[in-house]
Formats: sequence, structure tokens, C-alpha cells
Amino acid sequence: MSKFQQTNFAGKKALIRVDFNVPLDAQFAVTDDTRMRAAVSTIEKILNDGGSVILMSHLGRPKEGPTDKYSLQHLVAHLSQLLGGRKVAFANDCIGEEAIQKAAALQPGEVLLLENLRFYKEEEKGNPEFAEKLSRLGDIYVNDAFGTAHRAHASTAVIAQYFAPENKMFGLLMEGEVSSAEKVMHASEKPFTAIIGGAKVSDKILIIENLLDRATDIIIGGGMAYTFYKAMGGHIGNSLCEDDRLDTARELLKKAEAKGVSIHLPSDSIIADKFAADADVSSALSNNIPEGWMGLDIGALACAMFAKVIGNSKTILWNGPMGVFEMDKFQHGTKTVAEAIVDATSKGAFSLVGGGDSVAAVNKFGFADKVSYVSTGGGAMLEFFEGKELPGIAAVNA
Repeated sequence: MSKFQQTNFAGKKALIRVDFNVPLDAQFAVTDDTRMRAAVSTIEKILNDGGSVILMSHLGRPKEGPTDKYSLQHLVAHLSQLLGGRKVAFANDCIGEEAIQKAAALQPGEVLLLENLRFYKEEEKGNPEFAEKLSRLGDIYVNDAFGTAHRAHASTAVIAQYFAPENKMFGLLMEGEVSSAEKVMHASEKPFTAIIGGAKVSDKILIIENLLDRATDIIIGGGMAYTFYKAMGGHIGNSLCEDDRLDTARELLKKAEAKGVSIHLPSDSIIADKFAADADVSSALSNNIPEGWMGLDIGALACAMFAKVIGNSKTILWNGPMGVFEMDKFQHGTKTVAEAIVDATSKGAFSLVGGGDSVAAVNKFGFADKVSYVSTGGGAMLEFFEGKELPGIAAVNA
């Protein structure tokens, strides 16, 4: 049983760093509450124990201090609904008199949401005085914001030093994220297939390099595949390519060969005469795309080959789509990969989907509950798999 589950919060005030950085429409209604729903089980465990909850988060990137557009006040009604109609109090500041008084007055079973942390520049600067003021509001610090774990901000990392080791911990969401990521990184059953997609090789160099020591197979799809094909002397037409990364691509292929890791590139592509939903579409071998055409999805041969590799896997990490899945004409490859992951998971493989676009894809196709774990942290997940220490995790473990 985890530290969080073992802790009895009766009579305690838990100060929880959540990630409520959610999209709002023009009327300030929440358009995707995934991150808010992800925190509910942590909040409810504390309330059910007889504790009270003080929630702190950022929203957006306010540049000039307090702005109505970025006020967490807009989330109060929706949060109350997610907590079964429970009243949620709001403090118009995250530090200062009102926050102190409202936090002090909290009774067991009550919830207080603080105003946007980023209304203070000190939050992103990791200012110790600001972190210390926040720390006074609660008895126990709970970090449940994996999406910000890679930032050394006041509320995600610096604040932890003001709590005794027994009074700082991860919430249920963060525990799930960390244990799933560690399982893939340090205790993966072989064959372990990493599926890396997206537009740019430059965004994924570090993760591929780090996975060369762990994965048995690495599938590369999306726009980045064409940089590899050009590096090997192929003709890629007008496909996306980072010409300044051709040497890097060759290096990665060499390293993989030396380490006995199989790199799978899409042998064929769905090609288009322009980057548009109404483009004319054809297919071609990925190393022989005609001039004036560009690869926007993986082709039928690649789909079959990738599905076969995934089907033989015991551990699967998916970061990045296979094509421009937002356009229906170019979603087949990404959907095929998602279906193969779902199928392998149903047969006992452990599958972790992380990184914004892959998460968007499994949600779009309705597969989110059919894989082992869907990560809420895009940048944090990427940095974890690049082998970097995440400040938000290190601070709680210190």
C-alpha cells in the first residue's frame, strides 16, 4: 500500500498541488476536464478520512499578474459538480490574508480552491519565500500534478522542503504516473516496443537514445520518419524533413544496430499533393515519394508490419502519432497502431500512452480505457523517458 493510502488525513489540512490547467471556451466553460477528473480520487480519499483540502494550481500563462481570463474562479462550479455537488470555497489570492483566513477556517470535509499561482512571477521562478508562504496553509503537502513535475516551480518542487518527510507525498494520480513510467523504464518485460511518432526528430532524439538501452524494438512514424529515409538516401518528395538532423538520424540507426535494437520505419506512406483535408491522395514507398507529394500517414504495408511487432510485445510505450490523424484521410495509421496496442493489452501486455497527441488519439478513437495507462503529463512524461530527474518527484522523495 502506498504512503498516500496509508496516511490518515482525519483532522488534517492537505495542501494539494493539482494540475487544473484546462481549456476554457469563450464563456469560461471547461471544454476538457480530463485533468480535473484525474484528481478527484485523491481529493475524495482525504475528505472521506475526515480531512480538509486546499487546492492550488496554475491556469494558462498570465503575463501581467491577475487577469480574469486566467482566474481559477471559473472552475469552481465544475469542480463542485465533479465532487458530487460538494461546496467549493474560493480564495481570491493564493497567499495573503484572505487565503490564510479561509484555509484556517476550513472544517473537515471542506474544500478551498486558491487563485492562480502564476499571478505571481515568484511561482515560475521557484521563489523560496513564496513557497514558504504557500506551505503555511496546510499540514500535509500532496503533489498530484504530474503534468508540471518537470518544472522546478515554487508549488511543485521548492515547497516540499517546508514539510517533514512524513508530511509530504504524492497523490494517487502522481503515484500512478510514477509507478507506470518506472515499470516501463526499469522493469519492462521483453519484448519492449517503443512507438515514437510526431513531426520532428529533434524533439525525440533524447528519448530514442535513452530507449536504445531498454527497448527491443523502436517503431518510428509521423513526419520524423522522412528525415531517416532521406538520411539513408531515399527520395521523400515534399515530405517534412529536418535537413540539419540527417547525421543525427544516421547516428541513431548505427547505435541501434550496435545495440541489437530493431528500428522499424514505415515501408510505405499515404501521400498527398498538399497539406490539407481535401488533398488528392495516393500511396508510395516511403523512400520513393514523387516530387510535389508529401507523406502524411503510414501506408498499408507499414500498418501490417507495425501491428505485427506490437502484437508480439509484452511492454509498449506510445509517444506520438503516425500521421496527421486530425484529418480523417490521414488517421488510418494512427488508428491501426492504437488498435494493435489495445489488442496486445487485452492479451496481457502493459501499455503506457503518453504525450499530448497520442493521448488525443486514444481519446478520439475511444480507446483510453483499453490501454494500461494514459499519462496526463506530456512534457513531464517525455523528460522522464529522456532519463532526466523531474524536480517535482525529487523534491517529494528528498
